[in-house]
Amino acid sequence: MYQALYRKWRPKTFDEVIGQEHITETLKTQVRSGHLSHAYIFIGTRGTGKTTCARILAKAVNCENPVDGNPCNQCRYCRGIDDGSILDVVELDAASNTGVDNVRDLREEAVFTPAVARKRVYIIDEVHMLSLAAFNALLKIIEEPPQHLMFILATTELQKVPATILSRCQRHSFRRIPTQRLADYLMHIAGTEDLKLEEEAAKQIARMADGGVRDALSILDQCSGKGVISTEAVFETMGLAGNRNLIQVLDQVLQNDTTGALQLFQTIWLDGKEPASFLGEMSGLLRDVLIVKAAPAGAGELISGNFEREVLDRLAARMTKEELLYCMDAVLAALARIRQVRNPRMVAEVCLVNLCDKRNAESVSALRARLSRLEESVRTGAAFPAAAVQAPASPSGAADASQPERGAAESRVTPIPEDRTPAPAVETVLPGPMPEAEPEPVSKPEPEPEAISAPPAEPANAEDLAARILDAARGRLPRELRSFADDDARFRVRLEGQELILEAQPGFLLDRLKRPEVREIFSTAAREVLQVPVAVRLTERKQEQREKRDLNELRQFKEVTFR
Repeated sequence: MYQALYRKWRPKTFDEVIGQEHITETLKTQVRSGHLSHAYIFIGTRGTGKTTCARILAKAVNCENPVDGNPCNQCRYCRGIDDGSILDVVELDAASNTGVDNVRDLREEAVFTPAVARKRVYIIDEVHMLSLAAFNALLKIIEEPPQHLMFILATTELQKVPATILSRCQRHSFRRIPTQRLADYLMHIAGTEDLKLEEEAAKQIARMADGGVRDALSILDQCSGKGVISTEAVFETMGLAGNRNLIQVLDQVLQNDTTGALQLFQTIWLDGKEPASFLGEMSGLLRDVLIVKAAPAGAGELISGNFEREVLDRLAARMTKEELLYCMDAVLAALARIRQVRNPRMVAEVCLVNLCDKRNAESVSALRARLSRLEESVRTGAAFPAAAVQAPASPSGAADASQPERGAAESRVTPIPEDRTPAPAVETVLPGPMPEAEPEPVSKPEPEPEAISAPPAEPANAEDLAARILDAARGRLPRELRSFADDDARFRVRLEGQELILEAQPGFLLDRLKRPEVREIFSTAAREVLQVPVAVRLTERKQEQREKRDLNELRQFKEVTFR
């Protein structure tokens, strides 16, 4: 009968365990000297050898002819422990025996002397799954066990084990196996099993196993049906070819193509991929790209192995570190929010929209990402993707024929013509009628500002512009804020330079205006009215201004007398 590779190649002695010499040498020395502890706890990630070393130690302490601290695997005790016929070595799964009653039964049995072997050994796997009452029941016998008793606990989550248990056990921490050493081990097994495994494919399997020998052997076993196990065969067998769709989504994000990214996500979603799984894999891709970008020399050992290195190099060359950090923040925030909504698909789509157009976000990381792209474009002379910086739409919704197809950000990168200057403060954006006298551009102290859109027929001052912005924003405000739009005592909108100032009464109104979506409404209205981006700043309405308005309103009543 065929036996899985991870079972067939399970180590039988301490010398066969790879990558854990700091533990196996200590255990061998203790077995040789006889200075054994009554309780051990083995800590480490899955597939690193915790249960294997526990079984080897159980054989070594009962072996009739130990060889340099290793079990001989020939005596009746070693053979009986291997085939399970000796009942003095008991292996328990704490995930299935979590209750206090299970531990009480174990404690009652443990006091009896061994029936055949020298020591009665209890191996408790995933011990962190025990309940608090079960730990308390186990505590006393671990603290003062009989001479013939030994406990070996194994766990992947040390923080869940009570300190009272840890303080009574000898602790050993198992490490992840380095990628190169695990790849060499796979090549050795492939040669013995007559498998045609390429060296690059072995490294790929080792990276995908994340330092676990059992996972690596399971992947190799799954790929053994191929004639030649190449990197491409590993990706195909493990179903990672679908990661190319993920890479295409990130490529659309880099091109700021919102439509293309959403269409690709629609395809992935129809194929059965859950939005949470999609965002988790996207965060893994961004993490690998960030490692390649930040530490290219050591990236081969650090990346996950789920994506080809050449693809990661190409993506890293197209992104700045600030952009990668912003994208990771956005994806992780969406992952945290996806568990709180009924429509996870919507969260993933909103995340993609924000990734494609960073102007939608107001976070510091988004601003840093945009600035880093500006600096990179200035340094290399590369142009922005067209969708990254769109010119602001005209009030009618049609594109201005006289406006170039570049956004405000790109215009900062390109040289400014001699006869044109950037737009000045908002108060002077819309000038009065031009004088009839012929202009003198050479002798003028200040050149005429660039016209962003067709100026109105009549000049408009800052108060008129602020009123128009408030009118444009009024219909979009939440219902509970619309009643404050016409109340100057509590709320006022004014322009100062290129800032839109919102003065609000402290309390409910000020707190509601602090919400990003409300401030975005005023920002959009200002951009539609002024045709230039305007910063929105929120300030507190001063008390004396409200009192003055209240007194003026009281003067209209004849019953009120002022002294």
